[in-house]
Amino acid sequence: MTPHDQGPSPLRRWRAFVDRATDEPWFEGAARAGHVVSGIVHLLIAYVVIRIAIGDGGNADQSGALAAVSATTGGTIALVLAAAAFVAMALWRLAETAIGVHATEPDDGDRGPSAWLDRGKALSLAVIYFAFAWTAARFALGDHSSSGSQNAGMSARLMSSTVGTLLLIVVAVTVVCVGGYHVYKGASRAFMDDLTITHQPVVVVAGVVGYVAKGLVLAVAGILLVVAVLRADPSKATGLDGAVKTLGSWPAGPTLLVIAAIGLAAYGVYAFVMARWARM
Repeated sequence: MTPHDQGPSPLRRWRAFVDRATDEPWFEGAARAGHVVSGIVHLLIAYVVIRIAIGDGGNADQSGALAAVSATTGGTIALVLAAAAFVAMALWRLAETAIGVHATEPDDGDRGPSAWLDRGKALSLAVIYFAFAWTAARFALGDHSSSGSQNAGMSARLMSSTVGTLLLIVVAVTVVCVGGYHVYKGASRAFMDDLTITHQPVVVVAGVVGYVAKGLVLAVAGILLVVAVLRADPSKATGLDGAVKTLGSWPAGPTLLVIAAIGLAAYGVYAFVMARWARM
C-alpha cells in the first residue's frame, strides 16, 4: 500500500477540521464577541483610572473592570457570557496558530518567517484570552481577588529560585517588547492592515491613540517587573494596575492618569471596530 492509499495524515485531517470550523458563521460571531467584551473591559479600566486620578480607589486592570461588572444587576450572567466570548476568541487564535492568520480568507501559501511570526503572535493571544476567560469565570464564581495581588504572589514564588527569577526576567522583557510593538503599531497605523475598511478618521484616531497609550502602559508594567526582580520586591510586580498607579505617583500624576484613561478608552473603541471589521 502506498502512502497515498493510506489517506491523509492525522495532521492534515486536523488542519482540515480546523479549517472547516473557521468557516462556521457561529464560530466567527462568537470570536468577534470577544472583541466586544475586550472593548467593554478597556472602557471600564479607563473609568477606574479616572477614579484613581481624582483620589478614589480601585484596581486598574481586568480584575477591577470585572469587579465593576459583578456589582451590577445580572453581573454574574454578564461575566459568564464574557468568559464564553473570551474562550471563543482564544480558540479562534488557536485555529490561526494551526492554519494561519485571517483563517476565513483564501490561503496565500505564505510559509515564510513572517507567517510563522504571525502564528506565534496568534498563539500568544490565545494564552492571553484564555487567561481573561479564567479571570471572568473566577469572578462569576465569587472569587474577587485582584489580578495585581495574584501577580505579586506568583512573582514571589518564582523569585525564590534561580530558574523562576530568570523566567520573570524573560517575561518582563517580553512585556516591554509587546508594549513597544503596540506603540509602533499605533504610530505607524499598521493596525489598519487588520481591518477590512479603509482609513476612516475616527478609526485611525482611536487606533493610534489606543495602541500608543496601551503600549506605553504595558512598557511601564514590564519595567516595573524588571525593577521587582532586581530588588527582589514582588510587591512591584502587580501588572497593569501597578503601572497605572506608578504613573499616578509621578509629577503631574493625575494629568498622566487622565491621558492614560483617554488612551485606554480609545483602545476600547477600537476593539468595537475590530468586532465589526476585523479580518478574521
